[in-house]
Amino acid sequence: MSDQAITDAYANRPWEAPDRNEPVVRLRGVVKRFGSVEAVSGVDLDIYRGEIFCLLGGSGCGKTTLLRMLAGLELPNEGRIEIDGQDVTALPAYERPVNMMFQSYALFPHMSVAANVSFGLKRDGIRGEELETRVRDALAQLELTNFAGRKPHQLSGGQRQRVALARAIVKRPKLLLLDEPLGALDKRLRENAQYQLMKLADDTGITMIVVTHDQEEAMVLSTRSAVMDKGQVRQVGTPSELYEKPGSRFVAAFLGNISLFDGTVSAIRDDGIAELAVDGLEGPLFAAAGDVPARARGALAVRPEKVRIAREGGAPGGQINRLGGSVEGLAYLGDVTSYRVRTDHGALVEVTRANSENAAERDVDWDDRVDIWFAPENALLLGDA
Repeated sequence: MSDQAITDAYANRPWEAPDRNEPVVRLRGVVKRFGSVEAVSGVDLDIYRGEIFCLLGGSGCGKTTLLRMLAGLELPNEGRIEIDGQDVTALPAYERPVNMMFQSYALFPHMSVAANVSFGLKRDGIRGEELETRVRDALAQLELTNFAGRKPHQLSGGQRQRVALARAIVKRPKLLLLDEPLGALDKRLRENAQYQLMKLADDTGITMIVVTHDQEEAMVLSTRSAVMDKGQVRQVGTPSELYEKPGSRFVAAFLGNISLFDGTVSAIRDDGIAELAVDGLEGPLFAAAGDVPARARGALAVRPEKVRIAREGGAPGGQINRLGGSVEGLAYLGDVTSYRVRTDHGALVEVTRANSENAAERDVDWDDRVDIWFAPENALLLGDA
């Protein structure tokens, strides 16, 4: 591959070539304590220009505290924060090349849309034609031109969200921080807003860091996400990496539904498939080995969409990961049907099946005896931690 081809290949994945790309945000050993509570514990992160990077985790995991330290609203007790090569660890918020959009949007109710968008520019001393041009461009970019004279109370939730975004991007920050920006929107508006954010990042090249607890939102929005727990980053990866190759039981369980079978690794084959002696099950199950060595405790993890289901006796021959059980839960979700199967050894396994035929014609129903099976390469062996 030529040098130009390599450069092009990494243009959209700069984190894969850190020697060729400088991160726009670099955190090293960042710690934040509130009294005796360590809210953020030694976080290291590199975030690259143009990324939509999500900080993902449950309540109290430290994601908002980390965002506030990037914004300068909190100062770390230890560590270093760099933005575009500048050490901003001790800089106040108003001296950082950063804008933050709050969950509440924090619009001025007595000002028009245009006045809200221009407010920050005027505070920076920008006037005249430059002010008008930048406000006009920001409104046009977010399809707000026809709403320039309205007050916030005259707008829908989605329109107010776009005004807050326009106010944030009009200052052309190197870094845009968004704290649960879509949490106040209903499902349809939230989906539309997600694509607007992605288009905005693509059009402007602004780096965005988004705090969210919504796994689906992170999967849709992000170039990469950091999954946080108890102030620590448990794993960083693209949506597909986090979903398909979680590095721990915590990450696997946090991102989507998953079934886990605990046991002890009996052997690892030359092709990288591990044999797991599952607790309570007579025969072994097989999965991609991951980083778990032979004779160690581990858990086989398999996603619902990777599992197949049929009435008892309906599994194809030669399936090595086959289990019998009974359907004790069924939910019709439109595009898929979700089954909960209690296996004969007592495990509860979730299975989803695409509704490619009319639901009235489905061949598996409540209380049916069934076979479920999955390919070893579609399961992953995780460590016991």
